[in-house]
Amino acid sequence: MAGTIIITGANGSLAIPAVRHLLTKYPHHTAVLTVRNDSDNDTNTTKLRSKLAQIPHAKASVRQLDLTNLSAVNDFAHSIAADIAASRLPPLAAIVCNAYYWNLTGEAQITGDGYEKTIQVSHLAHVALVLRLLGSFPPVGGRIVLLSSDTHWPGKSGLEKYPPALPEDLNLLVKPVVTHEKPSEHFGRGFQRYANSKLAIVTWMYALNRYLEKDPNLSKITAVAINPGNLSDSRALRTNTPTMLYYMSIFIIRPFRILLRLMDPTMRTSAEAGADVIDLAVNISHPGERGYFTLLRKDDSSPESRSEETQRKLWAKSAEWVGVTLKDTALETVVP
Repeated sequence: MAGTIIITGANGSLAIPAVRHLLTKYPHHTAVLTVRNDSDNDTNTTKLRSKLAQIPHAKASVRQLDLTNLSAVNDFAHSIAADIAASRLPPLAAIVCNAYYWNLTGEAQITGDGYEKTIQVSHLAHVALVLRLLGSFPPVGGRIVLLSSDTHWPGKSGLEKYPPALPEDLNLLVKPVVTHEKPSEHFGRGFQRYANSKLAIVTWMYALNRYLEKDPNLSKITAVAINPGNLSDSRALRTNTPTMLYYMSIFIIRPFRILLRLMDPTMRTSAEAGADVIDLAVNISHPGERGYFTLLRKDDSSPESRSEETQRKLWAKSAEWVGVTLKDTALETVVP
C-alpha cells in the first residue's frame, strides 16, 4: 500500500542513501524529507536535492523543520495531518526519526524551549512528532523507526568516559544543572549527553509499543529502535568533534573499515545502514515486529532500558515536556 514516509534529518550521512533506497526500490511511496536548513546555502541540503534530481518521477518533497523549536514541530505535524486529511498526501506508512545532535567540544546548550539541545533534537522533538501524527496512519498500521546506538548501553562504546544513565530526577535529563565544565570534560560529558539521548529513545520505544498494542485503533502500528552500526563514513565524526576524532575518521576509520570490521562487526557504511532503516520502515524487514535491533538482528537492549518502571516514568515525563495531552494525539493513553 502506498503511503507517506517522513524522514527527519534527511540531509544526513545515513539519510541521503536511505532516501535513494526508498525512492528507487519502493517508488510507490511518497517521501517527506525534513531538514533544519532548506536553503541552497546548506551544502548537505543541496546534496540531498542533487540526489533527488537523479531519480526520475520521485515523489518527494524537502521541508524545513527546526527540531530545537517544539512550536515548529507542532505546526509541522498539524500541516502533515491536514495534508493527509485533505488527500494531498497519502496516509502515513512510516516515520523515521533519524535526526540527532551532539556536541563533543563544548558545554551543554539550551534551546529556546529551555531544554538541553541533544535530548530535545534526538528525543523530545520526535516524541512530539510521533504522538501528534499517530492518527494519520491508516487502519492497516505502519511503522515508527527510532535511531539508537550501542552507546546507550554502558561500557559498549570505546568513546565512553562517563556511562549513560537516566537520572533519578528525570527533569535533570532535559534541564541539567548548569555547571562550567573544564575543557578537558567537554568530550566525555558531551558524549554522555548523546548516549543518554539514545538510552531515552530505546526506553521510550518500549512504552510506546505497549500503549499502541493496547489501543484497538492503533495496535497495527509497530515501533522499532535500531542501532544502525558504527558508520565509517559518517560526517558526525567530523561535526562538533575534537581534532583528534576528525583526523581519526579520515586517516584510520574510513581507509581501514574492512579491517576494523573484523574487530567490530557493526562497522559499515552509511549506505548499508540506510538500506536497513528503510527496509524496516516499509515493513519488508521483520514485518509486524517490535523492539530493539542491532543492524537487522533482533537484539536485547540495555538492562536499564528494559525496566518497565523506568519506561513508564520516562513516557509520562516525555509527554509532559513536549506538552502533548489526550486532545493532541489519537493514542488513548498519554499519561499512564
